[in-house]
Amino acid sequence: MALQHEPTTPYHSAQDALRVLETVARHSTGVTDAELARHTGIEPERLTGLLLMLRREGYVEQVADGAYVTGEALARLGSAQGREQALRENLQRTLDRLRDSVGAAVYISRYIDGEVKIDQYAAGPATPVVNEWVDFRFSAHATAIGKSLLGQLDHNGRRDHLSRHKMARLTSRTITSDRVLLSRLESQPPTVPRLDLQEYAVGTVCAAVPITAGSSVGCLALSLPVEHAHRLRQAADALNRNAAPVLLSLAI
Repeated sequence: MALQHEPTTPYHSAQDALRVLETVARHSTGVTDAELARHTGIEPERLTGLLLMLRREGYVEQVADGAYVTGEALARLGSAQGREQALRENLQRTLDRLRDSVGAAVYISRYIDGEVKIDQYAAGPATPVVNEWVDFRFSAHATAIGKSLLGQLDHNGRRDHLSRHKMARLTSRTITSDRVLLSRLESQPPTVPRLDLQEYAVGTVCAAVPITAGSSVGCLALSLPVEHAHRLRQAADALNRNAAPVLLSLAI
């Protein structure tokens, strides 16, 4: 089931950014911001923010006369040869910037063929990756990633997943009752960040926000050492606000 998103969400930003890119691509000799505003109907102030994001991601460039043309990142994606690698490289650069801006390891995950899959992540010495001591495919009930993905499924989809994966107790905080988990998933809108407060691993807290595009179920997540737990909600909000470039990378 497709989700409905309010105009202020990253989904709307990504949709607007795609409209800007399509307009720029149609004008091979360049297009000014005033012309972009006229063609797309996007307000100038909002357009300025979108153009800054698109320039940062390498999708557009500004030439000497101030007009915008397609950037190197978009040109690489336009080539059929090596497109998949270019997509992964673009997305990795976006994740690296997001890691640095939120000060946490970040992950992209999708729900594919009934299983949780981590596609890509960005971590570093100051932002360590979660120690996957239990396979993420079998611990969706305990992780922010798993709860975000399950939260985007319908009731039958959640039931099917839990019937295939026993809800093992991983820490003293792990929910092991399918009734309790299903109740919590159903009572919280899927667009609200899901949290893992040492439910998967002692010493680690996590948050995840959905990045569903069409019928594809996915999420963007972060992890922090428990000593930084006081930053979790603020970091989750920043993750949500900055999800548009990730959505855009997945949509192009």
